[in-house]
Amino acid sequence: MESTADELLALVGAGDRDAFARLYPLIASQVLGMAVRVVRDRAQAEEVAQEVLVEVWRTASRFEPGRGSALTWVLTIAHRRAVDRVRAEQAATARERRVGQASTQREYDEVAELVAEGVDRSQVRACLAALTSVQRDAVRLAYWGGHTYREVAEMLGVAVPTIKTRMRDALIRLRDCLVVSW
Repeated sequence: MESTADELLALVGAGDRDAFARLYPLIASQVLGMAVRVVRDRAQAEEVAQEVLVEVWRTASRFEPGRGSALTWVLTIAHRRAVDRVRAEQAATARERRVGQASTQREYDEVAELVAEGVDRSQVRACLAALTSVQRDAVRLAYWGGHTYREVAEMLGVAVPTIKTRMRDALIRLRDCLVVSW
């Protein structure tokens, strides 16, 4: 007496290896066919089919005959696995494109950037030298020292509003100097 795929899958769910050996020829070609239709690459489809058949062996106990046929259950697994493979390949291709573009495109010319930084530094130094000594001290303490207006005022022994005025005037002069330099 020949068993149906439903009966064989129930036996596989109970751990019957012989039942799996008899089920395999009933479903393998259809699983591969589904994978080929979705993946469109024979080698990839064969890998998907192998993964599906292993999953059928591992999860056969989850099959519920009342919800559909064994073949439908197996082909649903095959379709999902094949779609997952296609999505994974698309994601990998997109990643490779992004990495390839990032490695071939430079956002800037390193030598030109270093030269520009050197020029910028010398311009900033020249503009700082053009400030009064009290303005220069206030700017250095605030921007390079990381101090607040209150701390700068205490360090220089003047009122906070005076420091704010010195800083504002200094920044205006620096802006004007640097704009002209560009």
